[in-house]
Amino acid sequence: MKILFDENMPYAKEFFSDFCKAGDLVPFSGRDLTAQQVIDADVLLVRSITQVNEALLKNNKKICFVGTATIGMDHIDQAYLAKRNIAFHSAPGCNAISVAEYVISSLVVLAERYLLDLSKLSVGIVGGGNTGTRLSEKLTALNIQHKICDPLLEHNKQDARVFSSLNEVLNCDVISLHVPKIIDGDYPTYHLLNEERLNNLKENQILISACRGEVIDNKALLALKKQGHGLKVVLDVWEGEPEVLIPLIEHTEIATAHIAGYSLEGKARGTEMLYQALYDYIEKYHNSNIKLNPKPKYQLVNFLPPANIAAIKLNQEFNEVLLNQLVKMVYDVRRDDAIFRQQLSSQGFDSLRKNYPIRREFSAVQVTLSSNTLSDVPHRLGFKKHN
Repeated sequence: MKILFDENMPYAKEFFSDFCKAGDLVPFSGRDLTAQQVIDADVLLVRSITQVNEALLKNNKKICFVGTATIGMDHIDQAYLAKRNIAFHSAPGCNAISVAEYVISSLVVLAERYLLDLSKLSVGIVGGGNTGTRLSEKLTALNIQHKICDPLLEHNKQDARVFSSLNEVLNCDVISLHVPKIIDGDYPTYHLLNEERLNNLKENQILISACRGEVIDNKALLALKKQGHGLKVVLDVWEGEPEVLIPLIEHTEIATAHIAGYSLEGKARGTEMLYQALYDYIEKYHNSNIKLNPKPKYQLVNFLPPANIAAIKLNQEFNEVLLNQLVKMVYDVRRDDAIFRQQLSSQGFDSLRKNYPIRREFSAVQVTLSSNTLSDVPHRLGFKKHN
């Protein structure tokens, strides 16, 4: 079995060595993958920058499994895969925690920069899927009031949450976008924040986008900011990636290279989910001579290294100052903002993503609470408890 995998998938060689010899595990550059490279692959594992469609796969007569180690699936022609009877799996929720922590870090930085009281802000979450839900949980832990807009989930009787309208959410102090790119249908998200909606935003609002660049009309946003509008903008995603509307960068508070979900855990969790999916597929459907273990051999815990700062003890009651220190200790988004501004022109968008420095999630750090620390907010926020 020959497996092609995106070179930016952590621990892919370690996980997928279960299925084939080392020589049949072949990495590739996601943006540059060609039909010729894929021609004899049995399995193709990608990330969001690789377009998987007929043009890529038409010359391959043996491929049986395609996986994307991402939440988003707009880069996959699922109809074509179904027509070819090619199994497909994504990794829903793999980097949801990472993106939620990107938002928390951004809020902490902006609160310090503008002397904002986080507990008095309202946050509007657009999109109540895996990422929006993880963000909601962290905001709840911090006792920050928030609303969620998701018309699809609102009509799902099995989802008991109370949802708000888009207009209600767009009136919150902070707007955080967590939807896929959908062009057609009843609820399209392409240019969801168009010129009209952007012009209706208030001067003191904060807009955070960490989903897909096309959800915001970037040219309309630039025009708004050039008019002197006070909207504070945090952009991790850009319309037309890997190209970026360069003049827009100077009008942002925080600008990064589509790395909100790029924690080591977030990326590696996607690899683990595809490993499990391929294992299940081979066990149930694939007629081959591959001999599998009774259950999957590897888990993410087998490969993750300890964090640089693996444990900390809190000796005072939890407050916003301590939140600032704790969050920044694990992930300070200003690092990624500085890298983006200083190196984009020389390195390029894709190179910044490929060479992204290791970043850990809150759960990599064990927090012990002293007798003076009555609040368990750090643990509810995602930091590991002392066993």
